Amino acid sequence: MENTLGADLQGKVVVITGAGGVICKVFSQAMANVGAKVALLDRNEDRAKANAEEITKNGGIAKGYVCNVLDKASLEAAHEAILKELGPCDILINGAGGNNPKANTDNEFFREEDVDKMKTFFDLDEEGIELVFNLNYMGTLLPSQIFAKDMIGRKGCSIINISSMNAYTPLTKIPAYSGAKAAVSNLTQWLAVHFSKVGIRCNALAPGFFVTKQNKTLLYNDDGTPTARTEKILRNTPMERFGEVEELIGTLLYLADAKASGFVTGVIIPVDGGFSAYSGV
Repeated sequence: MENTLGADLQGKVVVITGAGGVICKVFSQAMANVGAKVALLDRNEDRAKANAEEITKNGGIAKGYVCNVLDKASLEAAHEAILKELGPCDILINGAGGNNPKANTDNEFFREEDVDKMKTFFDLDEEGIELVFNLNYMGTLLPSQIFAKDMIGRKGCSIINISSMNAYTPLTKIPAYSGAKAAVSNLTQWLAVHFSKVGIRCNALAPGFFVTKQNKTLLYNDDGTPTARTEKILRNTPMERFGEVEELIGTLLYLADAKASGFVTGVIIPVDGGFSAYSGV
């Protein structure tokens, strides 16, 4: 993967949660490619370690760790291991997150005739909503509590969160995920202000629409044809396509490199093909 910004994170320790997933795997590779020592955290230990081994084979420095971002004891155990094996955290990328079908409605607009025929707002599962909100919001807050302690009084340290288009305007059918990502954006700004006197920057990426394992079934039918939702997304994305994961890397490197963005904190940057700028008219 080419580093187009000339970013240099040589010797920096980058901790990435959700590193067993498609997007954060690419983030991990990008960080290693610019000289960082990368700690890959995921609930799936095998995937985290496999992704770390791939980086190591390509000449980078990386280690995988099992970690549940909703369990403070798990986070503290991972933190202790990282301190021993890689050193204190310089950059935290809060990549863990996601949605759950139990927190979705079947319909975009409530209609009385839908009652008892499909899952409406009134049928949303309480545990599903809590799971989605906690995974995205608490799964950002708790790792920040643990790893930001390493950053106090050290130069070039920052937290990078993952927000979403949902944080600007909620998408239909996914109220819990939309609310959680809005909370992540708000937390990003709060942390930026809170840590401003000790030199810790906090910013976020707000990806537009990218095809991942999590959302593939929502975007494509079993026969590979686009769903109605995909048609709506592309119609409202001026660039008329989904993003490629690698197209997030430039913004990620910019935010991570203090030489490039040392006076940037509290911002949420859309990487969305123009989706957030388009009114649909």
